[in-house]
Amino acid sequence: MLARLKQEWQKWGQLTPLNALYDRSLIWLFLILLVIGFVMVTSAAIPVSTRLYNDPFYFAVRDGVYVLAALCACAFIVQIPSERWERYNGWLFGGALILLLATLILGKNVNGATRWIPIGPINFQPAELAKLAVICYFSSFYVRKFDEMRTKNLSFMRPMVILIFFSVLLLLQPDLGSTAVLFVLTFAMLFIMGAKVLQFLLLGAAGAVAFIFLVLTSEYRLKRVTSFLDPFADAYGDGFQLSNSQMAFGQGEFWGRGLGNSVQKLEYLPEAHTDFVMAVVGEEFGLFGICVIIALLCALTFRALKISREALLLEARFKGFFAFGIGIWIFVQGFVNLGVASGLLPTKGLTFPLVSYGGSSLVIMAAAIGVLLRIDHENRLERIGHAHLNNDE
Repeated sequence: MLARLKQEWQKWGQLTPLNALYDRSLIWLFLILLVIGFVMVTSAAIPVSTRLYNDPFYFAVRDGVYVLAALCACAFIVQIPSERWERYNGWLFGGALILLLATLILGKNVNGATRWIPIGPINFQPAELAKLAVICYFSSFYVRKFDEMRTKNLSFMRPMVILIFFSVLLLLQPDLGSTAVLFVLTFAMLFIMGAKVLQFLLLGAAGAVAFIFLVLTSEYRLKRVTSFLDPFADAYGDGFQLSNSQMAFGQGEFWGRGLGNSVQKLEYLPEAHTDFVMAVVGEEFGLFGICVIIALLCALTFRALKISREALLLEARFKGFFAFGIGIWIFVQGFVNLGVASGLLPTKGLTFPLVSYGGSSLVIMAAAIGVLLRIDHENRLERIGHAHLNNDE
């Protein structure tokens, strides 16, 4: 009896037992980040909710609905076989493209940016779907053109044209942050499939030239860069948001002021519950809280890369590329958001994965987690099949 209890304890003590058919650790990381996000959005949004709607929990209730929608999206997507993503990647790609075009025509303008399509009481941001669609399309494309991409120097031109086309649509919104994420995703996916060095050099040079051009030809982007270099030089003007964000991190010190005790969220820090929610985390939970979230994000990225590696070892290239792209997307978006909030990068409108307020971001990111869970599940079934075959032999 004791031996059996010990065996069961060891079985459940592991995050993901070897005989499990799903990645338990990935699910826990997903749920923990969702809970942290809901708590921090509730805390950060109380002042602005009270001022705008005379209800301190207005944004908290909406975020709760988004979290439930994200869980439903993940549960639904995990039922879809990876083969269908590969077969219908063109439809997903075309749908995302149409929605980006529709945003420019029917989109809702908020703070000078037209990034959302109003659908009843909610606003949908097609840029989030576009990231997943581009990853899915490139994964399929690289499988079909695998040998060509690894041998011909200019074979990356088609992905480059697609990147430029999507970038133009995003920059017209304008959304430089999502454009930067797509660029990094394209670069990273070329790396994982073993493209030639010349392709990286050309793509990197093109990206650097494009970034400099976009900054120098846009007054508001130039102001963002100058305010990033010294936000306190104009603390009540262009550097207002970044200077208040840095003050929030500074006031949090190592352990933080405690949940609900942030001062900067009292209408000093704009977008405290969305793009700059990590500044509130830094003030209320200090460097310790930031390190915990970074560890969770890195663990989530590591799980995605591990799933990608296992798929590639099983010679399932589409699944491997798809999982790799999702992992890089999660990490890069989190890195950029935290870099902006802490003053390491110029200001960009990107949410922190699974933590910031935003229905589109939460639901699409949850769908991406569902894809990872499905790929991992299929990897495990494939390994079991191989094990049975080997035993039969």
